[in-house]
Amino acid sequence: MTIIEFINENALLKAGDRVLCAVSGGADSMCLLHYLHTNAEKLGISVCAASFDHMLRGEASARDCEFVAAWCRERDIPCVTGCGDVRLYAFSEGMSEEEAARGLRYAFLKKSAAELGCTVTATAHNANDNAETMLFNLTRGGGLKGLCGIPPERDGIIRPLLSTTREQIERYNEENSVPFVTDATNLGDDYTRNILRHHVTPVLESINPAFFTAAARTALSLREDERCLEEMARAAYDKLYKNSALPADKLMQLPKPVAMRVIRMICGRGLSYAHAQAVYALPSGNGSRHADIPGMRVTYDRGVLYFGAENSIPREYALKAGQRIYIPESGLEVSAQIIGNCERIFKSFNILDFKCDSICGNISLTPRKSGDKIRLSHRKCTKSLKDLFNESGMSLRMRELTPVLRDEKGVIGVYGFGIDERCIARTGDRVLRVTINKTNRTGDN
Repeated sequence: MTIIEFINENALLKAGDRVLCAVSGGADSMCLLHYLHTNAEKLGISVCAASFDHMLRGEASARDCEFVAAWCRERDIPCVTGCGDVRLYAFSEGMSEEEAARGLRYAFLKKSAAELGCTVTATAHNANDNAETMLFNLTRGGGLKGLCGIPPERDGIIRPLLSTTREQIERYNEENSVPFVTDATNLGDDYTRNILRHHVTPVLESINPAFFTAAARTALSLREDERCLEEMARAAYDKLYKNSALPADKLMQLPKPVAMRVIRMICGRGLSYAHAQAVYALPSGNGSRHADIPGMRVTYDRGVLYFGAENSIPREYALKAGQRIYIPESGLEVSAQIIGNCERIFKSFNILDFKCDSICGNISLTPRKSGDKIRLSHRKCTKSLKDLFNESGMSLRMRELTPVLRDEKGVIGVYGFGIDERCIARTGDRVLRVTINKTNRTGDN
């Protein structure tokens, strides 16, 4: 497949695009810049360039940037250069030099694209790079997504050379007299990618001389499979995941590859296989269970998986007349007001009217606590909140989220259940009215 065929097949460029080429000065990026500049009229695009000095090779890397800038000046190609201390950044952020270099480089490219008014950024990743990425992800136990290699386009960054091998790039440069510089760091084995390039892929090429082309075909096939599974997972996510809860039986009816993707959509794409598996396994045990994953606790209770922030039990709030409180964990809004000589006493379970003279000291709004009891006026008996919640069939998560009102003597009311006999109000009393409603902030009004 030719470069232009690959561009068209993957819809990487459209007429009117202003393309920023990321150019290091090496053979691959100079080939990309030369090709797009030469074929700009045919493609209906305009071309700019950006070159970044990682400050890893002293004067040599600065000279490479100047080489790119000079080549562009001779051809009236707009070009910007920049630099960043990769070693210092890696040390300060606690990351590898490879990660730091990538982070600084892409930040520079984003800034340069904005300055030059570019609509798309092109990098020179090629078929060899793609195969090396697939092998690298394989060594780390990467799943299907990792084995798909480098995508032709992601987040506004395109890779027009992804189906072109390094051998074809070298032949293009020779035939078109394209100059380039050689980065000495590519010659050693200091980086994992270089080890794969120098010692692993040559062995695979000895088995199949067309290894890189075959790897590109495999990556294309795997990307199609991955896209299909992602679409299935997205449809299941949109249908099943509501208000931080997911029916476990519906999840388990999905093919496992789809179910695992739904879990990652909820918990974050970076979720490890072990953590995703821990969540997937929750419904297969007995009783109430939970799995702690990075930044989140997932709880299984009564056939439902609840996804919540770690330690996301609501905090305690002091409740005062004229105040409005929003409880983010439950999506409830609580308001309180004093009504003198109240003419109407509500009997609902979300509007609670307390006789002011019966309230002892300050009122607080809290989650349930061990040993909490209430004597509901309509039941004529004292019950622990534990028994009350059990009888109602509430899930563990709902028990944690149900607001309890208490004064300095004990529980005076529970949302959804009612008021303690001690604080029952009657017509004409001075009343503290507490109103608790779901809000549209949760999408469940």
